[in-house]
Amino acid sequence: MIPAQTLGALAGIHERLVQLVEALPARDVNRPFHPRLPAAGWLLGRAVYLETHLLRGHLFDDHDLSGRVRHFFAHDVVPDETLFAQLPPQEHLLNWALEIFDHHMTLLANPRFLPEHPLLEGGWLPAWLVQRHALSYEALLAVTQARTLHREHDEYVVSQPLLARRPVADSQRIDQGHYRIGAREGVVTDCEQPVQVVELHAFRIQKRPVSNAEFLAFIEDGGYENTDWWDAAGQDWLARHERTAPWHWRRDAQGHWYGVGIKGPADLAPDEPVAGINVHEARAFAAWASAQIEELEGAVLQHEYQWETAARLGLLEDTGRVREWCANPFEAYDAYQAPEDPELASPGLGAGWNVQRGASLHSQPAVRRASFRIGAPADAETGFAGLRLVLPPGPAFWE
Repeated sequence: MIPAQTLGALAGIHERLVQLVEALPARDVNRPFHPRLPAAGWLLGRAVYLETHLLRGHLFDDHDLSGRVRHFFAHDVVPDETLFAQLPPQEHLLNWALEIFDHHMTLLANPRFLPEHPLLEGGWLPAWLVQRHALSYEALLAVTQARTLHREHDEYVVSQPLLARRPVADSQRIDQGHYRIGAREGVVTDCEQPVQVVELHAFRIQKRPVSNAEFLAFIEDGGYENTDWWDAAGQDWLARHERTAPWHWRRDAQGHWYGVGIKGPADLAPDEPVAGINVHEARAFAAWASAQIEELEGAVLQHEYQWETAARLGLLEDTGRVREWCANPFEAYDAYQAPEDPELASPGLGAGWNVQRGASLHSQPAVRRASFRIGAPADAETGFAGLRLVLPPGPAFWE
């Protein structure tokens, strides 16, 4: 029997996915608003397809429904505007999604309807679907934010101007040693396994992610104009984009910065972690901080092993407010075994993307754990991601 808590979580994420698409004007459902984001209708359709393929296909050997829409939503499909134009209109899409989700919940809630299958042991498949749908939910929220950014917000007036604050080295030291990385058991994604023991040199890691006020110090010091802080890939990205701040930052008539979020424009809180930056911007900030601020000399973007070690030791703060870019590529662990079905594999694993760790304000409980990791392209700026710095270890307290 599938745990009631799992069924409730799956029903809840179904409802959230449908509500986000339902809230959009019909004309915007199948329209892209950012080069790195698919249309909202495609994201919902992808979630429905994935669940149908795995649940009906694997459990009942019924591939009819998923086969009919595979060319739209399978893992190897690259969504583009030509494809979006072929998607069904909002009402049809929502009726289709609701009908399938409701049928699946009926099946899963009644053990007599279900066959014996390894994917159902301990409620594994529905719990895994909750996690994958949670990422689709975050992507839909990003689409909502991107759509909001397309409107004019010239009338907005900042009430509490954001003031720059130089970053400080408020950090915790972690000694050299061997540390556990990855998930040992449970309903986890393929890229979290197998569990590893890695050796890390001593390092210091900032307790908190970089804040809005600290990132503004980088901007005001010419961070986007001075290419010395940008590596070759970052310089190439910078040359192709007219960017002077994170993608969702705007200025009011007095020149004060504010942010445009999912619900519209709002003041930028100085102590909130900066979000909406890509890995190029994160690396440039780290290079600037290392060169310009004496106590941050040697600062670099964190490696994901450093983040997970510090998180397991309880040394990090604000880990659930923003996803965090890491310096290393999103690659499989040693002795990784890919799932037989590629639909069960983590998107982008081994594709040259960068790792993101932690969780954002919009992340569901099912994906808030120390071992959880996802990947994103280096220029992805819509994933509610910021950064945290690591520093040279300095002397231990007994030295």
